Amino acid sequence: MSQQEPIREMICISCPLGCHLSLYKDENDELTVTGNKCKRGVVYAEEEYYAPKRVVTCTCPAESEVFPRLPVRTTTSLPKEHIDALLRAAYALTVKPPVACGEVLIENFEGTGVDLIASMSLGAEQ
Repeated sequence: MSQQEPIREMICISCPLGCHLSLYKDENDELTVTGNKCKRGVVYAEEEYYAPKRVVTCTCPAESEVFPRLPVRTTTSLPKEHIDALLRAAYALTVKPPVACGEVLIENFEGTGVDLIASMSLGAEQ
């Protein structure tokens, strides 16, 4: 029996080891992960293959002469298929000071349970 080619290769980012993972599918369409040195590698590879997510960071326009753009981020990882829409919504949003670091600017984006929050405080005087 010849060695099957992996359907995908990736580097795990779940821990500092950075394992080189290879993903294979068997005749029953079951996913197998090799190359991981800990259990988190399998979980990471399966999520990245079936439902990839990312924490999103960007900036929003702000009504401030000192800080014309406010850094923002998602509270947790957002499914990749929602990222473009979130960025469009964030760029269309204009933040009016005062705003506190961690303040929710967009709640439960598109029903994903992910909020967009301020990454910095802006006082009324800024």
